[in-house]
Amino acid sequence: MFAAFAFLSAGILLGLSGGLSPGPLLALVIRETLRGGVRAGIGIALAPLLTDAPIILATMLLLQPLTGQNLALALIHVGGGLYLAWLGVQSLCFTGAELGPFDPSGAISLRRGVIANVLNPSPYLFWLVVGGPTLLAAWRESGLAAAAFIGAFYVLLVGSKVLLAVIVGHVRSVLHSGGYVMLMRGLGLLLLAYALLLFHEGGRLWRG
Repeated sequence: MFAAFAFLSAGILLGLSGGLSPGPLLALVIRETLRGGVRAGIGIALAPLLTDAPIILATMLLLQPLTGQNLALALIHVGGGLYLAWLGVQSLCFTGAELGPFDPSGAISLRRGVIANVLNPSPYLFWLVVGGPTLLAAWRESGLAAAAFIGAFYVLLVGSKVLLAVIVGHVRSVLHSGGYVMLMRGLGLLLLAYALLLFHEGGRLWRG
């Protein structure tokens, strides 16, 4: 049960950070909300639910043969630590989301959100060096731990974007509010802490 809670916490942290961090999909969520209303923004926020399953499956197929190969797993953990450290530093430097100029020409559809997510390298990198190894570790603990991680991750990843679409639909200034900035910086500190855990695990695997 403790293991399931630990992986649930990891899913919450990574999902919330991924959901609120600036990126192509978040920009589309916000811009579509401003153009077509909250419902349109929510449609874009749901894109990962349609695109990520093949990415996760491919990652699992790539990582599964590496089970027991400590050197390869150590390098993946170090890579994941570097990736999370980079995200953490970005979050600590966050000062507010930038949208660029407003463009009222037409609506961005869910299809465009799906295309943007498929072409965005971040999901592939995340699942290769962070999400995939974490999901495999959770599965080795129990099916409950794996379900807790993947469920919490997508509830927070999609849910935070949906919530932001609802808020932006009423108050655009939230994108530069002190509360949003402080939340992102707090997540940055947690991501750095998680990066240290991955470095530690990578070092342990390296030493054999």
